[in-house]
Amino acid sequence: MIKALRISLLFAILPFYHSFSQKIPVVLPERERAAVIDNILEDRFENLLPALMRREGIDMWIIISREYNEDPVMKTMLPSVWLSARRRTIMVFYDPGNGKPLDKLAIARYDVGTLLTGEWDISSNPDQWDALMKVIKAKNPKKIGLNYSATYAHADGLTFTEREEFMQKLPKEYHAKVTSGEKLSIGWLETRTEKEMTIYPMICRISHEIINEAFSEKVIQPGVTTTDDVVWYLRQRVTDLGLGTWFHPTVDIQRADDKNFDHLRTFAKRPGSQPIMPGDLIHVDFGITYLRLNTDQQQHAYILKPGEKEIPEYLKKAFAQGNRLQDILTERFKAGKTGNEMLAEALKQAESEGITGSIYSHPIGSHGHAAGPAIGMWDNQKTVKGTGDYPLHENTAYSIELNVAVQLKEWNKTIRIMLEEDGYFDKNGFRYINGRQKEIFTIPRQLHGVE
Repeated sequence: MIKALRISLLFAILPFYHSFSQKIPVVLPERERAAVIDNILEDRFENLLPALMRREGIDMWIIISREYNEDPVMKTMLPSVWLSARRRTIMVFYDPGNGKPLDKLAIARYDVGTLLTGEWDISSNPDQWDALMKVIKAKNPKKIGLNYSATYAHADGLTFTEREEFMQKLPKEYHAKVTSGEKLSIGWLETRTEKEMTIYPMICRISHEIINEAFSEKVIQPGVTTTDDVVWYLRQRVTDLGLGTWFHPTVDIQRADDKNFDHLRTFAKRPGSQPIMPGDLIHVDFGITYLRLNTDQQQHAYILKPGEKEIPEYLKKAFAQGNRLQDILTERFKAGKTGNEMLAEALKQAESEGITGSIYSHPIGSHGHAAGPAIGMWDNQKTVKGTGDYPLHENTAYSIELNVAVQLKEWNKTIRIMLEEDGYFDKNGFRYINGRQKEIFTIPRQLHGVE
């Protein structure tokens, strides 16, 4: 009772509790993180997984991994104190039907945390595969889902060796029952629960506040600070806060010079370090990992020139086009639509409004580039085969990543407004998890009442 009350209290205070010394919300100590992670995992096993298995028509799902070569799905199912699989870990989820709870078993010599019961009696079945076959025969499932997929790496976690050994041991009469667990894997990975969406806004806010710090006079001294200085500030800040990150940040510059900014090269080759100067438009791509959820955000700041009090109007108008393209895309979020359909509709509407846009948005959650429908690629604005054909489901999260090309006569060149913000789609439509950038930051920040 006391433990349950403690966990409930953690969920209640997480979105609102802040440290006194800074804007960044409190980051939990490891012990409290473990309690939150395990509570969410139990809820997902009890309330999400049964519905997903029934939706996909799979009554037995078997996930097999060896230590340090874990299936991406299994990694999300391990309890907080398990940092990897042990030797060979086999998870079995069986739906007995008639609304009964799932059987959650581990073909292992011990339980996997408190949620999966160990089912391997080594005295009667010295061979682990034989112990698994005993369970399969006893349950006699209609369909056996295994994690193999030609489309999604997230759903292709069963290695060649493990699959070969499994099929050699599986009785012939069960071979026809084996099917890909691709859609079940994607459903498990992409679906966000109510408990996860209680903490996700706080995680996105932490990420936003770190960017807000990095893109300020606290970090940037024009003429002295370089883009690499800001990149490594971000990396160090993440480490100091006890967080993780799933990619190395990027900071780049656009300015009124004779060099054209090739945004495609920022994907294929990292920009070199440059000093940040007054009049620069700077851009960051940054994300964190915390409580097994990820963020992915891109924002802009402008370095005020001496005597300037605000951002030039032409940059404000350019930025507004980026916000408009975000709206065009998210207005097309509807359950059942594929990523390719949303991409085509959004680009057509953007063109009709005179916006030159490029869209490459992706699911986010358990992974940064997560499972679910791809909505364009940075190098493919037509049809994304496979992942772009996957339909949109409710209760899923996305990084709305895109850019607009805007010709600035003041700079005599085309610039790119490159934006990315994390959002959530449910029965009520799309919303940003912790808002989005609506105005370019100024460096230094302007103080009200100061002339």
